Parts: sequence; C-alpha cells; structure tokens
Amino acid sequence: MQVDVQLKILRNPMLLRYLRENSYWYKYLHRGRDAFPFFEKQMKERYKVRMQDKIENIAEGLKMVQTMMDVMR
Repeated sequence: MQVDVQLKILRNPMLLRYLRENSYWYKYLHRGRDAFPFFEKQMKERYKVRMQDKIENIAEGLKMVQTMMDVMR
C-alpha cells in the first residue's frame, strides 16, 4: 500500500475502522492508489457521513419539531 494512502487512513479513525471491518479492501488498496476514492466513498455511504445524509438528518429533525409543535396546539 502506498505511504500516502496509509497516512490518510491512519489520520482518519473512520477510514481505519471501516478498513478493519471490511478487510477485503486491503487487497484493492495494495494494488494501487486508484481504489482509495472508491474506498472512501464506500465508507461515507456506510457510516452516513455524506452531505446528502446530513441534509436528511436535518430534515428529519425539523419534521419532528414540527410534529411536536402540532401536538402542543
């Protein structure tokens, strides 16, 4: 595995955790650094840290607040 890829993984605890949980990624990351963007994308999808997921969480929170306000009336 390339040194820069190793450093990126070691600096981000979520990447490291995802790699340990899904060890098949070791094989792809050792073959070349081309797999790293796909690896990072998969991690973000798995742990729901994409921008889309954050927007959905905010929308759900607002919906819950609106429901509480409707109940209080």
